[in-house]
Amino acid sequence: MGRRALILGPPGAGKGTQAAMLCKAIGIPHMSTGEMLRDHVSRGTDLGARAKVIMEAGDLVPDDIVIAMVKERLTAEDARCGFLLDGFPRTAPQAEALDREVADQPLEVVINLEVDEEELVGRMLARGRADDTEETVRNRFVVYRRQTEPLIEHYEKQGLIRTVDGLGTIEEVFGRICTALAS
Repeated sequence: MGRRALILGPPGAGKGTQAAMLCKAIGIPHMSTGEMLRDHVSRGTDLGARAKVIMEAGDLVPDDIVIAMVKERLTAEDARCGFLLDGFPRTAPQAEALDREVADQPLEVVINLEVDEEELVGRMLARGRADDTEETVRNRFVVYRRQTEPLIEHYEKQGLIRTVDGLGTIEEVFGRICTALAS
């Protein structure tokens, strides 16, 4: 089973939950780019200071800063045995940059959680979050399809994609992920 992995899936598919369970089960660190950004900002690193100014302006942190954070994180002692990336890369150019930067630790598997959009829209609206209107939720799917479908193709060409049905209980989906990784 690949120990250098990436998890993909549409908004609301449960990537974070599944990633945390998988990391605990196989003993690898869960590398969420959101957590990396918050960590760098709180520690006041050079990368964190640059990211903070950009985030406070409401802009997306550029790829070079995020890639530098990921690259640095991959040098940590706990990443020697593997890692699970969550939230990055989000686009094909980011994936290509990541491939170049981690050539000595290439990804071994990409888990693609597949969930019906209508099911997820209903699930996300049922959470009742103030910022989850039908319009904003559907827009997140438009962005996801535009950015991430080329990413799936990028990793399919490398033979790394393991597509998993993301509908069902947390335990059912986790079981499918484990089965897919064992194959």
